Amino acid sequence: MSRTVPTYTLAERDRRWALARRLMATEGVDALIAYGEHECADLAPFAPDQYFSNDRPGSVVVFCGDAEPVQLVWCNMPIQDHLEAAKRGDELWIAPERIRAGSGFQPGRNGAGIVEVLRDYGLERGRIGVLGLDPYPPFHINPIMPYQVWRQVVAELPDAEFTNVGPAFVFATARLSTEEQAVLRYSAEVGDAMAAAMVRAAVPGATEADLYATGMAAAFRRGCAAPDMLLWSGPGFVAWGPPAWSYRPQAPRTLADGDVVLAEVFNRFGGKETQHQVAIAVGEPHPDVTAAAAVARECYEAGLAVARPGTTFGELAEAMLAPLHAHDSWNIHPMCHLMNPYGPVCGFGHGLRRLPEAKRYGRLFELPTMGGEMPLAPGMTLSFEPNAVVDGRAVNLGGTVLIGPDGPDELNPYTARLLRA
Repeated sequence: MSRTVPTYTLAERDRRWALARRLMATEGVDALIAYGEHECADLAPFAPDQYFSNDRPGSVVVFCGDAEPVQLVWCNMPIQDHLEAAKRGDELWIAPERIRAGSGFQPGRNGAGIVEVLRDYGLERGRIGVLGLDPYPPFHINPIMPYQVWRQVVAELPDAEFTNVGPAFVFATARLSTEEQAVLRYSAEVGDAMAAAMVRAAVPGATEADLYATGMAAAFRRGCAAPDMLLWSGPGFVAWGPPAWSYRPQAPRTLADGDVVLAEVFNRFGGKETQHQVAIAVGEPHPDVTAAAAVARECYEAGLAVARPGTTFGELAEAMLAPLHAHDSWNIHPMCHLMNPYGPVCGFGHGLRRLPEAKRYGRLFELPTMGGEMPLAPGMTLSFEPNAVVDGRAVNLGGTVLIGPDGPDELNPYTARLLRA
């Protein structure tokens, strides 16, 4: 584990703000509205506001021309945090004079606050770029901007022109800087520590909650305060998602000899995320589990073979799906997707119709690959999460891959195989 914890400098702030202004110039807009999802968001948080503020998430950041950005927060609490951070000597990005609080009918992190800022800069008839009006897969298939917020903005500024700039923002920010890559690598190291701790805890008689707690503790001790996890266990299954006891009142499942544990660990540090696909065999796994792991590994290697600058995301997705077709298998979740920020995502779900039990459901949905036209470029990060089903038993494995100048950089080869407890 690294002993030095990386941080961001004001040079990184200036780089990101310059990127915002280049984006505005390229898109031909006079202002940029970066809507951020509420703080404490779970999986796939939508946080372009934090990208520009390096501060507490859950705000709206507005750039108007060449002026420094204005940050709109929902109450005084973020301001209190900002004030105390300044007293501690933290290097803050947005000056106090540029931060505005408000809620309810008072302008702040709401439609009234956005309108107030745009009017302050005489942009009632301007062309405004917006982050928050586009889908943000994999979890936000629909735009995340709240209806009432946007309704008020459009109603009060009828002569302004608003345009989506989400795709341009994703491509512009996905190529991580040197400082961002250092933060990403720290997150990747912590994610491996989480996985290793879970392997040590995966013994017959332990519960899913024991593994969850052990993995989370490994992240918390290393200063990663917002990890998350999907987790299932059993002798064989095709389910995928958070453990059932996290949303339904029931006891966590107890592990038994012959089980396989499948988990997806989301680790976040400094606004950058790494993902770790943890597959743990408890004792001797079923032969179908071993076979599924072999297919998933073949998919992983097929992805590595083409993960280089110039390859499109669609070509990467098809390369990782090809071994599934060759082995008459299917995937229960995406084989890969862009991260930091989220963007293109590989299709999944086509094989569920094979299960006799699936015929009872009113409608099944198969997600096609989204954003396949995006070319890979140095500095982009991808979650490699190949998964395969063999006779009703699934295995997923993989980790975070950084696109380098000449090819892929595997940040987490440890979890790119079936682990043995």
